[in-house]
Parts: sequence; C-alpha cells; structure tokens
Amino acid sequence: MKKIACISSGKFTYQTSEKPSLSEGKAILKVRSVGICGTDLHAFEGTQPYFSYPRILGHEIAAEVVEISDSSDFSIGDFVTVIPYFNCGKCIACRRRKPNCCTSISVFGVHEDGAMQEYITVPVSSLIKKQGLTLDQLALTEPLAIGYHGVKRAGVQAGDNVLVIGAGPIGLGIMEFVRLSGANVIAMDINEHRLDFCLNTLHVPYAINAIQNPRESISEITKGEFCTTVIDATGSLKAINGGLDYVSHGGNYVLVGLQKEHFSFSHPEFHKRETTLMSSRNATKSDFEQVMNVLSEGKIDASLFITHHIGFAQVATEFKALLDPAKQVIKSIVDF
Repeated sequence: MKKIACISSGKFTYQTSEKPSLSEGKAILKVRSVGICGTDLHAFEGTQPYFSYPRILGHEIAAEVVEISDSSDFSIGDFVTVIPYFNCGKCIACRRRKPNCCTSISVFGVHEDGAMQEYITVPVSSLIKKQGLTLDQLALTEPLAIGYHGVKRAGVQAGDNVLVIGAGPIGLGIMEFVRLSGANVIAMDINEHRLDFCLNTLHVPYAINAIQNPRESISEITKGEFCTTVIDATGSLKAINGGLDYVSHGGNYVLVGLQKEHFSFSHPEFHKRETTLMSSRNATKSDFEQVMNVLSEGKIDASLFITHHIGFAQVATEFKALLDPAKQVIKSIVDF
C-alpha cells in the first residue's frame, strides 16, 4: 500500500508497505478522505509541540471498514470516522472520564503514524459512525468536536457575549457552536479574508481585526462589559497573552490553541475579575456524537468549511501552498 510521511520540517516522501493485518480488538479501514489540520501544517513547518519525525500525518478521518474483529456495532462496508486520541483507560484522567487528556495519550498522526496512507488499523473502540453522513462530514467531525468541547468547557449560555480569537477551522467551529448555544459571537483575527468569511458565510454578527483597536471595538459591542467567555483558537503567544484584556468580570478564559512557550498575564487584572482560566484538549466520544447529530440535522453545513480538495498523489507538491494566505484556504481535504 502507499503512504506519505513527513520526514522532516518542510519535506514529504512517498513510501510503500504491506497492508496491515487484523488483530484482536482492532479494525482495518480503507482511508477515503483526510482533513488537513493546523496540527499537520505546524508539523510541516516544524512548530508543532509533542511531535517527532518521521511521521505519517492525518487524524481527521473518513474511512470504510474492510476488516474487523468481533463487533456487534460495525459491519464491513460501514463508513466511519475515528476518535484519534488513544488512551490507557487506567490513569487518573481516564478514571475520571477525561480520556481526552490521558496521562499516556497517543494521538493518531501526532504521537504515532496517522491516516495519510491507504489502509490503517485502529482499535474498534475508537470507531464512530452515523448513518447518512457524507465523507466530507465524517472528515470534519473531529475538528468540530474540538470546537464543541471548548464551548462545553466554557459553559456558554444563551445571551452571553463570547469572543473567539482565531478564525481558522477550529475557531470557526467554535463560533458555530457558540451560535447554536444562543450566545452572541464576536470573531477576532488578523486575516481580512477570514473575517469576511465569518461575516458573510457564517453570518457572525461582529468580526474584529486584532490590530485595529480591538479593545475599543469589544467595549462598544458589549456596552463596556466585555465578554463573559473568551476562547483562544490561535496558538499565538501574543494572542494568548492579550486575551485576558477582553474578559468580563466573573468571566472565563479558555485556551484551545496550543503553542510551545510559557504565557503570562497581569495577576491583578486576573484576580480582580475572578477569572476562570482553563484549557480545552481534544474531545470525548460524547462530543463526537453531538457533532454528528448536529451535522445530520443540518444545523452546521460542512460544505461551508471545505474550500479545497487535493488528491493523495498531490500532497507532496501541493501541501506547502496550503500555508499561503493568498490561497484563502479554510479547510483542505485529501481524497484517496
């Protein structure tokens, strides 16, 4: 079978190997589509934490079951996605029903080789399906689940003012779930194309350029109260350090984006507002199930997010171009 590995920063190579063999508790899947995530782009750039080379990327998966060990829930030919965070089931996080932050977590395509290959083998317990979803919807389930998990962590309520910093695919998904919660969405980015996308495609009511007096704009929108929840989806140290400035008294600051460095903020500002600071990592099975229901019911239109399709044979030559702002990429899908 064919596969492609990122062997170092900025370099891919195609390889061949034998198709995986079936073992107890596992399924063999034929990969049909893989979404390209910010994690993959950062790995290609050499800026991804928790990462080593060489690595086969890909964790946003739409696949077909071709072999499976005994299971009453799945059949040959089922179209599925994969919950790509493999957990131990025994550590303190897993025992507390937080397998998304397992102490020995292994993320498919990050800590171990992922889905940029014709066939993969994964635990049956990581499979999840919903009849009627398209391949594009299945591939988009994982990034949307990350967004849903962050909104759920924040406890967003109807009528809240919620600032989402970062209008990449994760941030856009967060905005959609904030919208579905009944809260007021404020988008912030430095990319005018993505801000236009928020306004004109997702119909976000407010979109603010982060380099054009954002605090003044947010104060005006919220009548001086600022935002009960601020969610960072950038992974930018500057953005993370500055996000506290937009949190209301008694508000929440949620970090979904990830970067390598220490972050800092004013303790007096943090303290006087009794700010709640939290991170949001990965997603749980229930998050995936909720996202699939939302997609199935048409409450989120996956086609709005997917702006580019590329073939598996073109990954090595076209991947770098996906980083070019002029390409106006929102979400790219690799088709097998």
